[in-house]
Amino acid sequence: MLCLYTNYLKIRSTAAWWTMLNPNLLSRNTCKFIKFVMIFGVKSLRKLKLQVRMSIDGYIAGPNGEMDWMIWNLDDKLKNYIFESTESVDTIILGRKMTDGFMSYWSEVMTRPSDPFYSFAKIMIEMPKVVFTKTLKISKWVNTVLATGYLTDEIMKLKSESGKDIIVYGGATFDSSLIKAGLIDEFHLLIDPAAIGSGMAIFKDLKEVQKFTMIKSTSFDSGIVELHFEPKRN
Repeated sequence: MLCLYTNYLKIRSTAAWWTMLNPNLLSRNTCKFIKFVMIFGVKSLRKLKLQVRMSIDGYIAGPNGEMDWMIWNLDDKLKNYIFESTESVDTIILGRKMTDGFMSYWSEVMTRPSDPFYSFAKIMIEMPKVVFTKTLKISKWVNTVLATGYLTDEIMKLKSESGKDIIVYGGATFDSSLIKAGLIDEFHLLIDPAAIGSGMAIFKDLKEVQKFTMIKSTSFDSGIVELHFEPKRN
C-alpha cells in the first residue's frame, strides 16, 4: 500500500472521491489509503470513464451476449464522437472474460486498412491496457499488464498515477463490479433505439439507489443518443 501513499504526493487538485466508494467492498489497504488521504488531503485523481452501448430498457447485450439489435451503420458524427472520446484517456481497463474477444476483434480490423475503424483499432491495440484477472499469471496480449489484487485497490492505484483518464468498455460482469464499488466517475451511455426485454444488465448489483447528475445528452442521425452522467456525491 506504500506505493499508493507515494503516488498520493503526485496528485494535483481537491476531490472528495472517497465519498462514492462502497465501504462494504473496500479492502484493509484501501481503507488505510482513504484514511491517510482524509487526514492529509488529496489533489486530483484520474477519472474512470465507462462508455457502453445499451438498449432503452437497460441491457448491454442479450441473455447470451446477442448484439444484433444494435445499430452498426454509424453516422459520421457518432464515429467522430467515438474517436474523440479516446483523446482524454491513455489507459483501457478490461475484465478477463472480455479481453480475448476485444483483442481479436480489433486486431482483425487492423488487418484491413480500408476499414473506417482502422485508425480506431490501432488506438485500441496500441493504448496501454490493464486486464483484471484472478487466474492468469502472465499476460498473453500486446500492450497489456495484469491486475490481480483487490478490485478497489487496483483501481485506486491506477487513478493515483499520473497521466490522462482511464476508460472501460465492458463486459457486463466487470462493469457491474465497478459500479457496485462506486469506482466509475463518468457514465457515457450510448442508447440504441431498441428494447430487448431481457439480457445483461450492469446496474443489477446495486443495493441502494444511486442518483446521477446529467452532464450532457447528444443525439445522432443513426438514432443513438449519448447520455453523459456523473454520480451524485454524498
